Amino acid sequence: MDQLSNLKEENNQLRKAVEELSILNDLSRVIGSTMSLDVIIDNIIKRAVKAVHCHQGMITLVDEITPNSMFTLIRTLDSTSNHQQFHLNQNILGWMMINKKPLISNDFSADSRFSGVKVEGDVKSLVCVPLLIKNRLIGILATFNKKESGIFTDDDTRLLSIIGSQSAQVLDNARLYELEQKKIAMDKELIAAREVQMNLLPKSLPQIANFQFAATTIPAKEIGGDFYDIVRVHDDVYEIIVADVAGKGLPAALLATLGKGVLCSQAIQHNSLVTQLKLSNQILRGSIPHKSFITLLLAAVEPKSRTVTIANAGHCYPLLFRNNSQTVDIVQVKGFALNLTEAHQCEVKAIAMEPDDCLILYSDGVDEAQSITQEFFGVDRLMNVVQRHAQGTADLLLQKIIEEVKLFSKGVSQSDDITLLIIKAI
Repeated sequence: MDQLSNLKEENNQLRKAVEELSILNDLSRVIGSTMSLDVIIDNIIKRAVKAVHCHQGMITLVDEITPNSMFTLIRTLDSTSNHQQFHLNQNILGWMMINKKPLISNDFSADSRFSGVKVEGDVKSLVCVPLLIKNRLIGILATFNKKESGIFTDDDTRLLSIIGSQSAQVLDNARLYELEQKKIAMDKELIAAREVQMNLLPKSLPQIANFQFAATTIPAKEIGGDFYDIVRVHDDVYEIIVADVAGKGLPAALLATLGKGVLCSQAIQHNSLVTQLKLSNQILRGSIPHKSFITLLLAAVEPKSRTVTIANAGHCYPLLFRNNSQTVDIVQVKGFALNLTEAHQCEVKAIAMEPDDCLILYSDGVDEAQSITQEFFGVDRLMNVVQRHAQGTADLLLQKIIEEVKLFSKGVSQSDDITLLIIKAI
């Protein structure tokens, strides 16, 4: 009888070993055939649940952004029944992060290690094993509620540990591959957004009597929605647009394209800047998301009279340099950004300019440029630069402002587009 019992036990062990080997070979084949993180996780969990005969399994990946915190990315759950899906409690995750070894509990509610800890769902028993790469925890494989006897064994823990060990590197590679693919997609979107933004800018500035123009847009690393343009709307009138679309990336660039098209069409049809802004606002209210908006300045330039008429839609106030008095003033012309309200309101100011007077139109990327100590460049510094260099050409003044802003923010990544346009009477 003893020999027969020993033989049965050996056969059971052999059968179990064959089953485990089959599970591991099958898992290795399946997860090695794809780079899809979700597919890999799904296959690992299904085979882990089958291997230890339990109701549910899950994989939690440690958040790469905050690896020392308790935050995790729960990517996939799988269940062999209609039980409520479980989630690991932060206390359990913390225990695994600290100990980096298997955790088995066959009576969780009475486990002194987690006294008072409540787990979502009816968890009676669980086994958690770490997913390690050179002792670096990249995640946790957990199974819940053993079937039949209801008791997880050391063999279950051993088998799950083998599955975890076999899977960790594949999971990490898949995650890195997924991040790389996301970066490639983001880079492509960035290139597309940059191209859209650059196409919004005029290829050259017009040469007209009694005025000089100088303009530039310096895109930030993350594309925004700044643009400018100078359009000849009538024989003796040129209209300038300096605008900033809320948001970043390709959506902002596309919205800027729409906004420019609407504004230019209204400029050609209507002489009144107020009418242009009100009708543009009406069109955009029905065409773009309610949370989006566009700030802009319109400036109608009349060369014969040296007059510049300005209307504002929530944009930075322009600066005016008067050569006779050698003073720089803020032109306070108020107005609502486009798409903020149904009834658009704005102010208009006509400025009679004398030779060597300058108007400076700019986006908030100029005055909100930050230093390494997180101080803003500010309007006062901008006015000071204008004061010192406005007697030169429009190009020289633009160059000096950009130089001062870059010097001020040296060592800090540019966070917003910088758009600057100079109107100088001559």
